[in-house]
Amino acid sequence: MAWYQVKGNDSDTVFSSRIRFARNLTGYRFEAGLSTKDAEEIISRIEGALGDEYIKTDMCGLSALQAQSLVEQHLISRDFASKKTPHALFRNDNKSLSVMALEEDHIRLQCILPGLSLRDAYRFACECDDKLDSALELAYDESLGYLTHCPTNLGTGMRASVMLFLPALKAANMIASLAHQLSKIGLTMRGLYGEGSEPHGCLYQVSNQVTLGASEEDILHKLEEAVQSIIEKERKLRQQLSGEAAERRADRIHRAEGTLRYASMLSSEEFFSIYADLKLGIALGLIDSISDETLNTLLINVLPATLTQNAPSAPKSGAERDRQRAAFIKQALEVSK
Repeated sequence: MAWYQVKGNDSDTVFSSRIRFARNLTGYRFEAGLSTKDAEEIISRIEGALGDEYIKTDMCGLSALQAQSLVEQHLISRDFASKKTPHALFRNDNKSLSVMALEEDHIRLQCILPGLSLRDAYRFACECDDKLDSALELAYDESLGYLTHCPTNLGTGMRASVMLFLPALKAANMIASLAHQLSKIGLTMRGLYGEGSEPHGCLYQVSNQVTLGASEEDILHKLEEAVQSIIEKERKLRQQLSGEAAERRADRIHRAEGTLRYASMLSSEEFFSIYADLKLGIALGLIDSISDETLNTLLINVLPATLTQNAPSAPKSGAERDRQRAAFIKQALEVSK
C-alpha cells in the first residue's frame, strides 16, 4: 500500500507530512564533481548500509517515462529524474521511506506519511539516518553541522514540510498574503511538487527555509504551530459561506462529481480542478459516494506518466490519453463501491 492511499486524521486539510535529510560522505567531492568510479562506489556503500530492507532502482536503467512516474509519486525530484550520470533510488515496501543516492547531495533521505504526521515521519527518517550514520562516515562540522552542496541546507540538513489542501484560502485570494507572513518566520510555501511548481488541486507545501542555527526540534515546533494556524483559518473560511454562495458551491461540487463519473475525456488540468471540488465536498459532507482515500489514489494514478505507464497501450496523442484517463477513473470508481 502506498503512502498516499492511507487516510489521515486531518485529511480534510492535510494531504501529507514529509521529513527530508541531506547528507554527504566524507572523502568524496560533492555530487557535481564526482567521477563515475566514485559515484558508483558511493551508491554501493549506501546500498550496503541500508541492507535488504530497501529495494534498489538503478535510475540510469529507467526510461524517461518511468522516471517521471516516480516524480509524480513524490518519490524523487525532477532534477533527479533528468540526471544522466550514475544515480540510484532505494525505497521501502510501502514507499513511505526513500533514499535518493546522488541527487544534489550524496544522500537525500525522505519519509512521507499521510495527514499531519510530522513526528512519526521524523522518527522513521531518524531511524534510517542513524542506520546510515553508523555504517558511513558523514560529512559534519562542529560549527556548521552537516555539510551540504547548497549552503541553505547546512546545519541540520533537514527540511520538514506539510502538504495542505487550501481551497477556501485560495478562493479568498489569501495565499499570497499567507506566503508573505510565513516568510517572516522562516517558512516558505510552494506548489504540489516543491520549488517552482504550481499549486495544482489547491495543494500547497509549507516547509522550513532555515536549517543552520536551528535545532530539529525548533524546526518541527515552528512548522507545527504555523500549520495549525493555517488549518484553523482554512476551516473557518469554509464555514463562512451561506445562502446563495453556499448553494452555488454545492452545485459546483456535485457537477464536478458528475463530470468525474461520466466524462469520456478528461485532461490533467480538468482533473485537478475536479479533485479540489470533490475533496472539499467530502470535507463538507456533501459527497459520500467517493472516499477521500479513493480520490487521493486517483490524484497519483491519473497523472500523465503514471497513467501512460499503467495503460494497456501507450496513447498516441493527448486526446487518447484524456480518453484513457476518463476510462481509468470510471473503472476505479466502480471498483471502490
